[in-house]
Amino acid sequence: MPEAAAGPSPLPAWRARVDAAIEAALPPATREPRRLHAAMRHAALDGGKRMRPLLVYATGTAFGADAASLDAAAAAVELVHAYSLVHDDLPAMDDDELRRGKPTVHVAFDEATAILAGDALQSLAFELLAGAPLPADARVAMLGELARAAGVHGMCGGQALDIDATGRGIAVDALERLHALKTGALLRASVRLGAIAAGADDDSRAQLDRYADALGLAFQVRDDLLDVEGDSEVLGKTAGKDQANDKATFPALLGVDASRARLRALRARMHAALDALGPRAGLLRELGRQAIERDR
Repeated sequence: MPEAAAGPSPLPAWRARVDAAIEAALPPATREPRRLHAAMRHAALDGGKRMRPLLVYATGTAFGADAASLDAAAAAVELVHAYSLVHDDLPAMDDDELRRGKPTVHVAFDEATAILAGDALQSLAFELLAGAPLPADARVAMLGELARAAGVHGMCGGQALDIDATGRGIAVDALERLHALKTGALLRASVRLGAIAAGADDDSRAQLDRYADALGLAFQVRDDLLDVEGDSEVLGKTAGKDQANDKATFPALLGVDASRARLRALRARMHAALDALGPRAGLLRELGRQAIERDR
């Protein structure tokens, strides 16, 4: 089993890679339709943790892929994430005014432009993935994976369940299913895209799925806690919004202390899944730590 590479962490370099890939893929704001192109760039550039592309790189390189073969998948998954945030912030959804420390797209531009920008970012993601420098069977598998994660069996389905749950009590297992779709599906897809690109074996993919499932839930539990405990200036988005909108969250259902205990249990599940992969999973372990300990 290959050892993890010694030396500086590649995470900053990977962030720079995906930023450059997204910048290159986006149309310039000087080209018509300028307002739409400017809105796309506003949504996708200058901010964000880039957790999903980092998962693509960390998984793919752990199983022998080079970063250049992962750039398209990393950019694609981040563009889908960006599109989902644009639409999630709309008045018809969460009606938020702040995202990544900037006005949300519908505030900076207008609602119609925000809808079109989200649609265009999503279609650009699939265009990039279709042109990835990988064998055709890998590209088809990756397209299917990202489509499932974005659709009714992933983010869209989870968002629908979230809307239905707003203002009424639901059980914890229903909340977990909601977030396994809304938040977890795209994080799991990020890991799977890296595994597909690298040709990881079935046993390793099963362990990666276990890791990704725990990561997705942990990411959301931490998000819910930050909404309660965080500061809008640090978060880059409006704190306290979930409670104000009577959203179903882990702190609301379990309380803050029990939500923190759930985070600890999910960390243990991530570690157990990665233990079977040995030292090469070191960067995936680090990304799991960052997801749980982040302050924004």
